[in-house]
Amino acid sequence: MNRKEFIKTCGFACAGTLVFGSVFQSCSSVKMISGIIENDIIIVKLSDFIISKDNSFRKYVIIQNEKLNFPISVYRINDTQYSALWMQCTHQGNELTAFGDRLQCSAHGSEFDKNGNVTNGPASNRLKTFPVVKEKELLKISLKTV
Repeated sequence: MNRKEFIKTCGFACAGTLVFGSVFQSCSSVKMISGIIENDIIIVKLSDFIISKDNSFRKYVIIQNEKLNFPISVYRINDTQYSALWMQCTHQGNELTAFGDRLQCSAHGSEFDKNGNVTNGPASNRLKTFPVVKEKELLKISLKTV
């Protein structure tokens, strides 16, 4: 194989990886919800975590509301435990993007796990978290940070 064919083959392989990667990432079915804000509490229905096709659960939902400066990601750890994270990078304050079990800052590459811990810098502080209480078929997320 000559150099030109090699570069062409590698280019197609890279393009294919990018296309298929974005397709499979979109299959994770991120759900954006507004949540109901009452006083200092956001109320989320547990049914927002259910994927209707097969009754499996989403790993997380993203709460956006005009009263919030940044979204909040809510991760389902197990049947009774949930983690609510402020989606603002602790490095320079940019909004984070959710990718499965991690949140990433597009500005400088900082990454955080679903519990808010830093897994990749330059950020050095963990994310702000919110207390989550499960009551019947609802999650109540206190907007007072922990």
